[in-house]
Amino acid sequence: MNIYGIDVTPTNIPSLDPEFTPLGLFQSAFLESAGNAFPIGIAIERADGQIATVNTFIHGTEEMKDADNYYVDRLVKTLLWMKGGFRIYVSGSKDIFDYLSKAYSDEGSRSFDFHFMAHIFEHPFEVVFCDEIPNEKDNPQKMGGHTEGCRIGFDAGGSDRKVSAVVNGESVFDEEVVWFPKINEDPDYHYKEIVSALKTAASHLPRVDAVGVSSAGIFINNRTMRASLFTKVPEDLFDAKVKDIYIRAITNTFGNIPFYVANDGDVSALAGKISLGDDNVLGIAMGTSEAAGYIDQDGCITGWLNELAFVPIDCNPDAMVDEWSGDIGCGVKYFSQDGIIKLATRAGIELEDNLSPAEKLKVVQALMENDDPRAIKVYEGIGIYLGHTLPFYYSLYKMKHVLLLGRVMSGKGGDLILSKCRRVLMDEYMEVAKMIFPALPDEKFRLVGQSATAATLPAAKPQEEKKKFRLPWRK
Repeated sequence: MNIYGIDVTPTNIPSLDPEFTPLGLFQSAFLESAGNAFPIGIAIERADGQIATVNTFIHGTEEMKDADNYYVDRLVKTLLWMKGGFRIYVSGSKDIFDYLSKAYSDEGSRSFDFHFMAHIFEHPFEVVFCDEIPNEKDNPQKMGGHTEGCRIGFDAGGSDRKVSAVVNGESVFDEEVVWFPKINEDPDYHYKEIVSALKTAASHLPRVDAVGVSSAGIFINNRTMRASLFTKVPEDLFDAKVKDIYIRAITNTFGNIPFYVANDGDVSALAGKISLGDDNVLGIAMGTSEAAGYIDQDGCITGWLNELAFVPIDCNPDAMVDEWSGDIGCGVKYFSQDGIIKLATRAGIELEDNLSPAEKLKVVQALMENDDPRAIKVYEGIGIYLGHTLPFYYSLYKMKHVLLLGRVMSGKGGDLILSKCRRVLMDEYMEVAKMIFPALPDEKFRLVGQSATAATLPAAKPQEEKKKFRLPWRK
């Protein structure tokens, strides 16, 4: 396909989505076309003065202006949802600055991102032109892997909540309780459920040295900036009672003890690190959406957003629209049950309108278990998507291991996705294929529970400080 004068021709193409045009291939072809003609710098600032930077090239000509704008638009979009930020710095091109200033404005083409990022970072979003972009700055944290002492791990899922009481790395109590966070408007419901779980786990421990939390959502400095668990909570109550909900629940229950709240994708990646005995792990969970987490080469949680659901992967101008952000070609429509449903419809699989997306996925999975040729095409298509996308993710993360999780990856379909992905990597991305190892979780990984893993997140206080603390409701 020709994208603004840049030809992109993948060898492996999904039969049910022949117009799929991998963004990674577009970027490579664009940079080859641009050469070193016109250097520009892009930097994005996020919390605590952290900075993500890219020095790159564009054509810088009137004839290729649309291609230049598209390339930078997709680049900035990717950086924003991978790492997060509220301020874009631009150097080298006033035209690119003008384009981004217009796009990232109240009524611009990226108004959703403009408002979303301003909200979660609690800072007005802005685009700044400068002579030279600031230097890269990260603040990775050595979180996880702490097993000493008496700990609680809490995993807040959308349909059930899990809690573990852990002593020196061994679970002494685990509980799973059905709850209904997504349909409750009153945040006091969520608070009481969280505290109930913490107290239940604590009742099985002589003391509590630290608490770790795994939860879907975006967390900055342990504060809940956005999370699907609180979808029904009104905005004013969200700000008043949800942003600090885990902080209040833990400190009100246990006092001043170490705690850490992490995105569930990062905790999944941490569980992968523990089971693999290695670092540099990208976890991708394909379910209701595309969730991701990353443990870097030093075994640290980066604090990045890792919201790959909203990172673009397809340049096809007629790609499926994400209803929430209004953008097209983003991962949520390829690596989730939405991706399965999209391709199943094209394959001629009839899915009743009254079924939920999860129920529609089950229909396709049942067909796949019986080797239905239509279902095979669906899962082959997801595998081809993934084979073209992992090299793009590799350019961002330089990960070594990729753990593929979630309902979409279960059963025969998951095996076929992985097989097809590996074939595409070998066919078109041989050098990357040598560097990354995509895999499904083994039984050892599944035994490392999400809540038990969350318990290892914070470091505990020194022993002499811990002796002073006793559970407040115990004699």
